[in-house]
Amino acid sequence: MTDFQLLRNLKSLRTEAPPSLLPKVLADVGLVDSYAPMASAIGPMLVAFGRSGITAVIPEEDEAAFVDRGFRRVDAMPERLLRRPRFDLSRLTDFERSVLEVTRTIPAGQVRPYSWVAREIGRPGAVRAVGSALGRNPVPLLIPCHRVVRSDGRIGDYAFGTPAKRAALEAEGVDPDQLEERARRGVRYMGSDTNHIYCHPTCRYGRRLTERHTVTFTSAAAAEAAGYRPCKVCRP
Repeated sequence: MTDFQLLRNLKSLRTEAPPSLLPKVLADVGLVDSYAPMASAIGPMLVAFGRSGITAVIPEEDEAAFVDRGFRRVDAMPERLLRRPRFDLSRLTDFERSVLEVTRTIPAGQVRPYSWVAREIGRPGAVRAVGSALGRNPVPLLIPCHRVVRSDGRIGDYAFGTPAKRAALEAEGVDPDQLEERARRGVRYMGSDTNHIYCHPTCRYGRRLTERHTVTFTSAAAAEAAGYRPCKVCRP
């Protein structure tokens, strides 16, 4: 075969990349996210992540949403994100990011009302806006919006439904029925008659109170009128 024939034959060759290559390349250069499975108390989930951190969490049954966006499925998240989760919240507003940053600080096994989050971000009058921001949380469970309840103490809504919120709280040791029962009785805070400090009921110090020394309050104003000081840990 002459050199001319060889070149002509090579020119006629057509090669196509496998369909799986494009998502990998786009993910490697940071143009699309990858995603991996994650077990949770409310069932199998999928976690999307890019170069700047974790971007989304959805139920595994909704995988088509990631596929439609061209995301690439992998077996597991990178070790760096497993050791120290980092979130890419760049698509959110400053207000939404501030709400989620405060929500991240709520310890497992505890809950705080929407009004607490609003106060912590310096916007005490923005309770409804806080609820809306939490409803748009792109990374539920990992940024634990399930730990935020209504200002009257009731469980409230959740992106994945109230039953899922109850299950997530139960997995952390919170009794949703007890929360609802306290809400019906108007109990917002609990204090100790030995040290005259009052807490959120699920605060780790509030949960240590014995029934004998527990005093309940319907509001922070009522607690302080009775001579009680707010807990410096849960900041009621």
